[in-house]
Amino acid sequence: MFKRVLIGSFAGAVLVGGVAAGFAAASAPEKLSLKDGSAHYTAPSGNRAGAFTFTTDVSDDSGVENLNVLVWPTASKLNPTEAELREVDTATCRSTSDETSRCTCTLKVTEKEAAALDPGAWQVSALATAKDGDTLFVSSAATFDIKR
Repeated sequence: MFKRVLIGSFAGAVLVGGVAAGFAAASAPEKLSLKDGSAHYTAPSGNRAGAFTFTTDVSDDSGVENLNVLVWPTASKLNPTEAELREVDTATCRSTSDETSRCTCTLKVTEKEAAALDPGAWQVSALATAKDGDTLFVSSAATFDIKR
């Protein structure tokens, strides 16, 4: 009789522990993340300005506060820091759910500015901030090429 009670108690404890662990995992907060990032450069043409555009999905269980973006030529070996990204261009973020926003940063490029851009590979660094204050710094969120 003692064995049955012990085995039954052990099985019950495993079952309760497994359910509790599953519940904790289901309610665990989602970490701040960037997904599906893409960058694109269009050179100015005629009377039309050029543009650099970076788009990504930002998610956090508390919601998305903002996304700061810095674009830089890879050859410069700039290596920006999280602190530096607090003072750069901010993307426009639109909610797609309670936890996710699609963020887009578009920078206009004039003919004069385009002429001064280094051809070759460029990097996009990003700093996401959640509504609860969490931050995520991504030194290389996307890459693209500028061709002459």
